[in-house]
Amino acid sequence: MATIAAEDVRASLTKEADLAAGREAAPLKRGSGKAAPSTAIARTGVLSAHVLGFDIHNATVRLWTTAVRGNTSGGGAPQASFRSVTVTLGWQDNDWKLKSKSEAPGLVAPIDFRQSTSLTRDFANYAPKLASDPIVSGAISADGFPAAYERTESGARAAATSASMLYGDSRFFTDAGWRHRMLAATASSGVLAATRTETDSTARLVSENRGLDEAGRTADGGLLVTRTAVLATRKISYSAQAASIELWTTSVGGIAGDDETQRPQVAYLRMTVDLVWADGTWRTTSVTPSDPLVPAPASASQVTPSSRFAEVGGVTNAPATA
Repeated sequence: MATIAAEDVRASLTKEADLAAGREAAPLKRGSGKAAPSTAIARTGVLSAHVLGFDIHNATVRLWTTAVRGNTSGGGAPQASFRSVTVTLGWQDNDWKLKSKSEAPGLVAPIDFRQSTSLTRDFANYAPKLASDPIVSGAISADGFPAAYERTESGARAAATSASMLYGDSRFFTDAGWRHRMLAATASSGVLAATRTETDSTARLVSENRGLDEAGRTADGGLLVTRTAVLATRKISYSAQAASIELWTTSVGGIAGDDETQRPQVAYLRMTVDLVWADGTWRTTSVTPSDPLVPAPASASQVTPSSRFAEVGGVTNAPATA
């Protein structure tokens, strides 16, 4: 809080954070009810970020987040939840500082019916000492894609995070020009042609199967909603020339509209992003999905009607690029 909070409200926000931490601690304890910080799972990803107000002094942003909370040393699998978080920011000391924060229940997407809850022990690799929260800078170059990353392990983690988020953007499936520019900005030249061919085929299949036009809408007005959030990252290997980063991600995909058969669903995936250092930044050579890591779902009674997801549809609600 000393780092992120505005100076004039730091004391009150710190007190609020302490109280919130106390309320949130229960799901992180093992089955016996004892605290077990080293095996706790507490990861949060941002699925959408909607700017409600902005000037050079203040900003208000509403986030749609997904969280996974639990412990790997007893009890059931960690559980998923969704929140709507509104933050107010002020510009101080050449940075955006937190002025206030409020939370409410968020849109709840059901887990893809093809995924089942993982075993509790399967989450162990994402405990605090073995995995890191995603690194997000929000730095964007003039072309609208990520600015150059530092030649460090944290730079490679940020580049991998960006890659997964960009592959989950709705424009990836509906706008060939955007997709090709994104790949040119982020992929290694050695794999660019093959990656473009592969992703064009994937996007075409999704568009045809969903019956989408170029605006990402179906014939009955439904809106394509796709989002990917990164819950955690793990280094597989790193050198100054190449890196391999494993991501634990949450992806939401579907149609926001009256047709519940195409409703947005959530899938929890692990993927490996391989990168090389080229042209002064980290560039991807492959993005490879692996076995899913699926938390226990939110209550089925909490699932939000499909039409409500239009609130987070469209590119204007996309999260910042890492």
